Amino acid sequence: MSWRRHISGCVFSLVFVVSYFTNKFVLSVLKFTYPTLFQGWQTFIGALLLLLFWKLGWVEMSRITRYCSETQRIRNQEIPFFFTLQNSSHVVSYTILKVVRREKMRWMTFISICLMLLSAINLPLYDPQFDNSGYLWAVAHLFCVGAYRVIQGHYQPSNLSDLEIQCINYLFSFLLLAAAAHPTGDLMAAMEFPSLQSYTFHCGCCASALLGFLLLLATVKLKSGISLEHFRIWCFISKVSAMCLSPLVFSMEINTPSLICVLLSHVGEALLVYSDREPQF
Repeated sequence: MSWRRHISGCVFSLVFVVSYFTNKFVLSVLKFTYPTLFQGWQTFIGALLLLLFWKLGWVEMSRITRYCSETQRIRNQEIPFFFTLQNSSHVVSYTILKVVRREKMRWMTFISICLMLLSAINLPLYDPQFDNSGYLWAVAHLFCVGAYRVIQGHYQPSNLSDLEIQCINYLFSFLLLAAAAHPTGDLMAAMEFPSLQSYTFHCGCCASALLGFLLLLATVKLKSGISLEHFRIWCFISKVSAMCLSPLVFSMEINTPSLICVLLSHVGEALLVYSDREPQF
């Protein structure tokens, strides 16, 4: 029924917003600047809970590197800027599909891609809190997200469900991040982190891991009940909600040019969502 799909969409949006806000709080407000440990903790808890739910029969699984760059980005950038740059990953996806599969692009899709690309290029020029490190991680992140979107959409094994693939991602990412924790210096530096014994810090880390897992379940539940086009609409609504609410939760510095970049990027994303719903002739 349609009302059940709307409830699933609203739950997804709520968990989406709270999850990103919690990550932003731990990374920016509490200043836990160790991405391998933070994402390693999240992937470990995610894999553990997913396997536990499978054993209990609450989810079905017949079979059993992009994380660090995302962590660095959301720590160094405001949430509206984070999503604006993340939108440019669509440019990477469509470029790969154009080169590898020579897929034709609708004119509306081309316009939306141009808007997102121009917004991402101009945003660093007007960002009042420009951070070179944050934007370097942003480039790595958008390339990883763009490439992963192509793999997930066109080369995903047909015999694996979304939960099974995510479980593999969790386990592989945890092993990779655990191996990288010492060489990057995160492990030793985190031991001297001033808030390591803080109750707020522990609650924030636990909440971030749990919310990440709940977001996965909400995503799978929503995708199973609606079309891919409608799922993209809910993702867009969730991102816009997070951007609109973020100034009420976090202190932000934003000027008119950077706001225009944010708006144009999401106008481009809205056009992309709309163009994907239109039949191609």
